Amino acid sequence: MYAVIVTGGKQYRVKEGDLLSVEKLDIPQGRKVDFDRVLLLEDGQDIQVGTPVLEKAVVRAAVIETYKDEKVLVFKKKRRKQFRRTRGHRQLMTRVKIERIVADRAALPAEETAVETPAPSPARPAAAETKKRAEAKPAAETKKAAPRKARPAKAAPAKKASAKAKAAPKKRETGKAAAPKAGKKSKE
Repeated sequence: MYAVIVTGGKQYRVKEGDLLSVEKLDIPQGRKVDFDRVLLLEDGQDIQVGTPVLEKAVVRAAVIETYKDEKVLVFKKKRRKQFRRTRGHRQLMTRVKIERIVADRAALPAEETAVETPAPSPARPAAAETKKRAEAKPAAETKKAAPRKARPAKAAPAKKASAKAKAAPKKRETGKAAAPKAGKKSKE
């Protein structure tokens, strides 16, 4: 029996007993978690596919640890501009062990139903939460703050002339067009 679940914006194919590393869940070590966004469930004879998720299916897992993943180097470069930046990033991850895959939530014993479900990602709050926050703000807080005063522009330092420019005499500009040299005919 296996299932395909969604958590942290990624899909995972899991079966009972699997160790799985997912994006950080705000659930302490040793607690149980239910993944209720099950896209597909296969139990040996038939396959159930959700549209987009199966409403009654649930995957139960135990949180083993929260840790930092391996470092990823982010290197940026713009050619011929003398620009290079190197930054490192370590993603917070949670390791879970899949304990049970259940096609119907009602089949779970009553004492096991009190487990936590992962909250939506804090980076993108659910639409309902965003509406609640907007409605909860008083009218005085929604006014925009006064714009900051602009700083006066600094004068750019004068450019120094190069050694070649100093040594070479400047050419004089004459009227609109110089007369053609003698001996050559102009085509007009």
